[in-house]
Amino acid sequence: MHTARIVAGYDGSAESLAAVDWAAAEAERTGAPLQVINAYRQVWPAAYYDVAPELTEAANRQAETLVGDAVARVRGRGTGIDVIGTAVDALPAATLLDVGAAGARLLVVGNRGAGGLTNLLMGSVSQQVATHASVPVAVVRGRSTATGGPVVAGTDDSPGAGAALALAFEAARARGAGLVAIRAYVPPVQPVLPYSEIEAQERAALEASVAGWAAKYPDVAVETRVAVGRAAKVLIGVSHTAQLVVVGSRGHGGFTGLLLGSVGQQLMHHAECPVLIGHA
Repeated sequence: MHTARIVAGYDGSAESLAAVDWAAAEAERTGAPLQVINAYRQVWPAAYYDVAPELTEAANRQAETLVGDAVARVRGRGTGIDVIGTAVDALPAATLLDVGAAGARLLVVGNRGAGGLTNLLMGSVSQQVATHASVPVAVVRGRSTATGGPVVAGTDDSPGAGAALALAFEAARARGAGLVAIRAYVPPVQPVLPYSEIEAQERAALEASVAGWAAKYPDVAVETRVAVGRAAKVLIGVSHTAQLVVVGSRGHGGFTGLLLGSVGQQLMHHAECPVLIGHA
C-alpha cells in the first residue's frame, strides 16, 4: 500500500473526467489516497476594474461544486478509497506542479482540458505538467478504461530509461498484466557491421536493461522486443493493444536541454491508451 497521494487535475471537461476515473482505478489498485484538484483562474471581461465580491463567490461555489461532484463520483465506485477534493483559485499547471513537488507520487491529467481549443491535440496545462513535473505523470487518453493487453515500456540507454522500467514493472504487477519491453533503433544506411550483428547488439542491450527488474518482479511475465524504426512510431503502433505505455521523460536521442523528449511528446498526442511518463 502506498501512502503518498495520487493527484488528478479536474476542470469539468470530459477528458479530465476520464483522468479522474483512471486515477481512481489506480488508487484502488495501489491503495494510495487520491486528491482531485480543480485549480481555476477566473478571467473577467473588466480585468482592470474591481470585481464584485458576489462574482468571485459564485466562481468559488462553482469550483467547489465541480470538485465535489468528482469526489462523489469516485466514492460512488464503492471501493472505499481515501479521496478528497480541493478547489483553489490559482493557475492550474503551477498548482499541480507544486503539489507534485510537495510529495505526490503521481500526477494524472487528461490530454486536453476545458480551456483547450478543439483543434489542439494536447492541452497547455497537460503539456506543462508532463514537461515540468518532478514526479511521474499519467496523461489519460485513448482507451482510458482498457484493462486488457500488456503494459508496454519503451527503453533505451538514456538515464530516464531506468525510471520508465521501474514504473512499468510496478504498473504491470499492480494490474496483474504482462509487460512488453521494447527497444527501437534505426540502423545506419551504410553500417560498418552486418545488420544481423547490429540487431544482436541491440537485443543484448535490451536484455541487460531488463534483467535486473525482471529479477525484482518475478511475478511479472516479461516479453522483450527489438524493433526497427523510430521509437515514437513503434510505441504508438503498439498502443492500439496496450493498456498503458510507459516512457522516460527524455530518451537517448533527445537534446540535453529538453525536459521532455520527442517520443514522450508524440505519445501524448497520438497514443491510443494512457501514457505514463517517468521523470528520473
